[in-house]
Amino acid sequence: MKNNRTNESDSSPFVRWWKSGKIQKVSRITYDVVWNFILFFLIIGVVGAFFAVGLGAGYFASLVKDEPIRSHASMEQDIYNYEETSELYFAGEQFLGKVRSDLYREGVTLDDISTYAKDAVISTEDEYFDTHNGVVPKAILRAIFQEVSNSSSQSGGSTLTQQLIKNQILTNEVSFERKAKEILLALRLENFFQKDEILEAYLNVVPFGRNASGRNIAGVETAAQGIFGVTAKELNLPQSAFIAGLPQAPSVYTPFTNSGELKSEEQLEPGLSKMELVLERMLEAETISKQEYKDALSYDLVADFTNAQPSSIEKYPFLTQELQERSKDIIASQLANEDGYSEKDLNENDDLYAQYRDLAEHSLRNDGYIIHSTINKEIYEKHQEVVANYNNYGPANTINPTTGEAYDEPQPVEAGSMMIENRTGKIISFTGGRDFNRQQLNHATQAFRSAGSTAKPTLVYAPGIELGAVQPGSVIADIPVPEYGDGGLSNYGGRFHGFTSARNALAYSYNVPAVKTYMDIMNQNPGSYYEKMGIELETDQLPSLALGSKEVSVEQNVNSYATFGNMGKYVESYMIEKIETKEGEVVYEHKEKTNDVFSPQTSYLTIDMMRDVLDYGTARGASTYLENQGVDWAGKTGTSQNYRDTWFVATNPNVTIGSWMGYDTEASLTNGYSARNVEFWSRLVNAAGDVNQELVEPSASFTQPSGIVSRSYCAVSGDLPSQLCGDFGLVKSDIYNVNHVPTKQDNSLLQTNSVTINGKSYIAGERTPTEFTNGGIYLNPDFLKENNYSNSDLQYLIPNNEKWSNVLIPSTSDVPADNGAPAPPTGVSVNGNAISWGSSGSADVVGYRIYRSEFTGGNFSLAGSTTGNSLNVSAGSGVYMVRAVDYYGNESSASNQASLGNVTKPTPEEPKNKEDNEGDNPINDNTEEPPEDPPEEEEPPEDEEPPEDEEPPEEPNEDNNGNENGNDGNNGSNSGNGSNNNNSGNNSSGNEGNSRSGQGDENNNKKQDND
Repeated sequence: MKNNRTNESDSSPFVRWWKSGKIQKVSRITYDVVWNFILFFLIIGVVGAFFAVGLGAGYFASLVKDEPIRSHASMEQDIYNYEETSELYFAGEQFLGKVRSDLYREGVTLDDISTYAKDAVISTEDEYFDTHNGVVPKAILRAIFQEVSNSSSQSGGSTLTQQLIKNQILTNEVSFERKAKEILLALRLENFFQKDEILEAYLNVVPFGRNASGRNIAGVETAAQGIFGVTAKELNLPQSAFIAGLPQAPSVYTPFTNSGELKSEEQLEPGLSKMELVLERMLEAETISKQEYKDALSYDLVADFTNAQPSSIEKYPFLTQELQERSKDIIASQLANEDGYSEKDLNENDDLYAQYRDLAEHSLRNDGYIIHSTINKEIYEKHQEVVANYNNYGPANTINPTTGEAYDEPQPVEAGSMMIENRTGKIISFTGGRDFNRQQLNHATQAFRSAGSTAKPTLVYAPGIELGAVQPGSVIADIPVPEYGDGGLSNYGGRFHGFTSARNALAYSYNVPAVKTYMDIMNQNPGSYYEKMGIELETDQLPSLALGSKEVSVEQNVNSYATFGNMGKYVESYMIEKIETKEGEVVYEHKEKTNDVFSPQTSYLTIDMMRDVLDYGTARGASTYLENQGVDWAGKTGTSQNYRDTWFVATNPNVTIGSWMGYDTEASLTNGYSARNVEFWSRLVNAAGDVNQELVEPSASFTQPSGIVSRSYCAVSGDLPSQLCGDFGLVKSDIYNVNHVPTKQDNSLLQTNSVTINGKSYIAGERTPTEFTNGGIYLNPDFLKENNYSNSDLQYLIPNNEKWSNVLIPSTSDVPADNGAPAPPTGVSVNGNAISWGSSGSADVVGYRIYRSEFTGGNFSLAGSTTGNSLNVSAGSGVYMVRAVDYYGNESSASNQASLGNVTKPTPEEPKNKEDNEGDNPINDNTEEPPEDPPEEEEPPEDEEPPEDEEPPEEPNEDNNGNENGNDGNNGSNSGNGSNNNNSGNNSSGNEGNSRSGQGDENNNKKQDND
């Protein structure tokens, strides 16, 4: 029974249900179903994951399929090839500034960067920089999710490595393709480079907003200097934290506006808040302590912001622009040469030239060159001060000379200058203009203006001396040159100066002698000398070139004059000494380019002539302003057509300095322009001398080379002086090339007699009656003919100088000849004590003889002679008649007779006896011998009309009771001939026809208003 109870208890419903196995079966089925379900989804998930990964990998592969596999060398070149601004230097390694660029960057090594700055950048930009391999996966997934979900929060997923790739190899394009390439290249970069190398490159590449001048900057060194005025190594903690926050939003966080002004407190707040966030991250990363954190938060960072510093283009605009342009030319030429093109190819192909200029500009802005110039910083700055402070440029022009309309703004007189070292060609200094902001044209290097009279030494006299055609003592007649054309040729003021030396002509800048000299050598290629000095001519067959019609720059003109200072050797001017890379590799170094242009003898002779320009010539005013009077300067002024340009260029044994003034329009300068420019030049010299007197104002003078001798010459002909030339004080001396001294004896003067015929003076002949001649010193007619001086030239030949006052000029024409006795004078009449008559009709009459008889029918005797048409008589009453006398001594028949007073013949008294008449002079008995001439009633000669029918003579100019004083001659000519006194003492004194020019002055000390 007991066993039965036990079995009944064991057979409870739960046990029985359990033992029945139903629950196990159900659980097993459920488990199997759930497990299978889970397993299904696991398999699906894994498969899906693999599919997704495969799909993603395939997509990633498709995105980067075109990206080349980059080598270590290729990536190194790309990563470290960040744009770096080129730097400019004065001579002597003095920093000038940076090349003008859209982005300023200066590279620096990691060792020269503050530890604070490095830690700050890593803490805020890439906290896992030290541990990742170029990318942070979770950051990438986060960025992808935010992009797919279009989340408003975009935290970014780029490491420093990825940012470096983006900046240096890829672009800023927002796309999955660019991101995929960025990831791939970042992984590869981390495999090739150390972390420090990557960090250094990043810190030199990343943009940091604007500097205190408002310019865009990149690189931590440029940021440190441009924002705080310190180097990257000197950055403290708060400065480092502020700079580290800038790259995420440079334009927002930068403390300066684009004009360089410090932002307001409100505008500065975002940048300062970012700095605090950077400090927090540095604290979290344990790169700074809590105390450092607190100190940095309380630091007055705003007080550290630097003041605006002018850039080189602001402080030295003309110089910076010029150095950049010259550097571009050099780099363009080098790049072209590397590609197989020559400089000639560039010059002949504008498109090719433009292409390589663009490449050179990009290289100059981005490749970080160090450009060394020849410019002396102190002298250059002093010269800019002269330009700014000089107040005598002349008035601004208000009227457009072409249209006649008023300008909106007055146009000021512009100025340009340059100083070149003769021996080397170095450009020591220059001034480009008065205001770069108003006019960017560099008037020293880019403006080409007519050279004016500064061309006379370089293109006329020096070539003429070199060719043996002229020497300083050569005499040139400054007279009109009709063959010049275009209305003829004249000097300043329209005057002529007669016989003058080449030296004097250059000192006073006479135009005519310069043109005549140039025309004498024009067929000997004088332009070749100009071209040897770097000035190209289209043709040298234009006489106007002698007066500076060729347009040149200040640099070209000064460089040509430096040839004289270098004793005939031209050294091409230059401004770029060398160009090198940041690493010190020299990519360009100037090589001297020279030409032997003139001999030392020619150079010295030209220099000696140009000394007189400053001593007594057109630049004599320089002595008023030059502080050092002991410098051996030689130079030339110049004025162009219509007074549009004024020049002065002068050289000494060391340097050559030239200055120019003029309007940028075609307006003419006002009176006093040359003196104003000479003063400007003088102040430039003084300023440079204050800086470097040894260079600019040497104590040594030019050394006279061998082959130079001194010789005397006659100032009329330039030949060896004759005794007559010396007697009249017309001998001068000068220096010559020994091979071209005067050898011919002077024959220009004659001491003889002359006569006046119809207002012209002729040398008296052997038969010419001396009573009608004037004795004196005359220009030899043979000399005048040899030199092709025409009668129209004669009035201009004699200078208006006391030494020349006794030199008279005879006509070069042949003496008129009537082949026989001259025609008698006509219309003899008496007025008071004056006898007057009309001129003879013959062409060779030299004077008149007046005869008197005491009474009608009496004997006639000579009462006087004259070259005029009247004579005062003192013999009293009588009958008078006149005869004309010609050049050859022939006397005409008698004129009509005229009576003065009582001319009735007295009745003779009867002698008391024959003895009373003994001893009487029979010549007094007019009945004894008839007069030589017929009485008044006699028939006139067959070859003349009766006096009463003849045309009345022109009335002479009379004064002093009939004594004629003519003043015949143009342009101030004073006649000088008159008849000699005859025995009666009643000759008139004439001044007809001995032409003496009043135009010139050989006196070196006479003030001339000429350029």
